[in-house]
Amino acid sequence: MSDGYTVSRETTIGAAPDVVFARLRDLTTWNDWSPWAAMDPNMQNTYSGATGQVGSRSAWKGNRKVGEGSMTITGLDEPNRVEIDLQFLKPFKARNDIVFSLAPNADGTDVVWAMTGKVTLMTRVMGLLGKSMDKMVGPDFEKGLASLKAVVESN
Repeated sequence: MSDGYTVSRETTIGAAPDVVFARLRDLTTWNDWSPWAAMDPNMQNTYSGATGQVGSRSAWKGNRKVGEGSMTITGLDEPNRVEIDLQFLKPFKARNDIVFSLAPNADGTDVVWAMTGKVTLMTRVMGLLGKSMDKMVGPDFEKGLASLKAVVESN
């Protein structure tokens, strides 16, 4: 088993890259499209830092499905890339890097949502149970991208 993993999904959104980028960089609007927001309507969110800038942070605390953790924007390359440090505290501790890559195309914007992380004891156990990170998180990324597409294209 390798020391790391990557989960990646992509879609095309019928809007210019700067429109999609603006939505991704604003962590205060993520609950409009995040697949995890629907899993816990009572999830508590707090925000700090300058909205949409490097250092902007969102923390959440919710039910056992969404757990507890935080996201911090670590890099912005407008309108091509948003980099995020993702920290999970519950149900288990983990750290992941999230990258949204945007590229213009004839129909709007190709969006790739990728997450990388190190294999931990928990991910090894899940792998032995037939639950790879791709199987666990990939469907959520697909739902999230479909919701992001719907939200962006409806505005």
